[in-house]
Amino acid sequence: METETKEYFTIKEVAARLNETEPTLRYWESEFQDTITPRRNERGVRFYTKKDIKDVELVQYHLRDLGLTHDGARKKLKNDKPASLKQMKAVQHLRTIKAELKALATALGEAEKLAN
Repeated sequence: METETKEYFTIKEVAARLNETEPTLRYWESEFQDTITPRRNERGVRFYTKKDIKDVELVQYHLRDLGLTHDGARKKLKNDKPASLKQMKAVQHLRTIKAELKALATALGEAEKLAN
């Protein structure tokens, strides 16, 4: 696994990493001002830390995965952000395991074809 040594990321990098558009991230920042707070330079250019990216992922999880409305996501984040973060990490971990199992199943299928 590659370790990320970079401290700050541009909105373009974050959008690509999370498969979202830059306007979507800007909109979420305006809607979730208590959660998403990237730093800005004197020209107003946003710079995201790893913590900022986790916060955006948390908003993304509530909106995209759980299908909550903006109001519902705001309430959930306000009332129990630590539990939401724990749940999101568990779901991400399960997705990783699922992808690995699919890769193993594919490899096993290919090995069986070669054996026959």
